Amino acid sequence: MIESSWWEGVTHIVSLATAYVLALPVGWDREKDERSAGIRTFPLVAIASCGFVLVGIAILGRTSPAQARLLEGLITGVGFIGGGAILKNGGKASGTATAASLWATGALGAAVGYGLYDIAIVLSVTTFLTLRCSRPLKRATHDGSAISERR
Repeated sequence: MIESSWWEGVTHIVSLATAYVLALPVGWDREKDERSAGIRTFPLVAIASCGFVLVGIAILGRTSPAQARLLEGLITGVGFIGGGAILKNGGKASGTATAASLWATGALGAAVGYGLYDIAIVLSVTTFLTLRCSRPLKRATHDGSAISERR
């Protein structure tokens, strides 16, 4: 029994560390661009989401129907945090990419908590690459709209 709980503790630490590390690139990207949430926020969202899932599994069991309520609460809670990153100024909203990234990072942490590392890795890589690689496309879109407004 002692050996089992020791091993379980080690696996929990590995899961929490994995969630943290997978969220770092996204946090780094947001920090680099001086966004409202960054290198501290994203890993904390991932590790907390993972932690809630791990606690839920320990208390409720992996196959409990109550796991759906746990996920529902996580989705809502992380969405609330992301909502705080969205600012509306006149007819424009800013911070939506940060909010969506926070939501994806919450899903990443939950995926790690459930042992779905493949999903967590895809979420991490896709979120990071979307933020990094879509900038030129976003600039081109904004430049195009500025040109058409001048006409």
